[in-house]
Amino acid sequence: MARLPTGVTVVAAPGDDGPVGATVNAVSSLSLDPPLILACLDRGSRTLAAIDSASRFGVSVLRAEHAALARSFASKAPHTEKWSEVAWTARGDVPILDDALAWLTCALRDQHDGGDHVILTGTILDLDRFDGEPLVFHDGAYRGLGEWG
Repeated sequence: MARLPTGVTVVAAPGDDGPVGATVNAVSSLSLDPPLILACLDRGSRTLAAIDSASRFGVSVLRAEHAALARSFASKAPHTEKWSEVAWTARGDVPILDDALAWLTCALRDQHDGGDHVILTGTILDLDRFDGEPLVFHDGAYRGLGEWG
């Protein structure tokens, strides 16, 4: 599956001590009517626990220049450290990265078994998009679409 290019996002939720979030590339449109998405998070994810508690989450689509941000949110660093240098805004009480290429806020709809991951479905509540190039994960590396040559 490493050969399948995927978009890169930060999935986030409000936590007890501030925002929590993780880099997630398993995010997809699920339905147009009603508007639904799915996101897959590791069963041990601290972000998953916060989403479960808050019953809502946000998805920030990363830009080509956000590879360092993707690596930071993929780390096991404390959430306060991950968010310390990141500009973000609460949209519907959900943390969204200010410089995202696109963003969505969602109400948690369902959780499904996905082996070592949990498949979340969310009802899209709000969204916006901007011009720019997305960050892509392919064959173990982050890159922009223009880097495929």
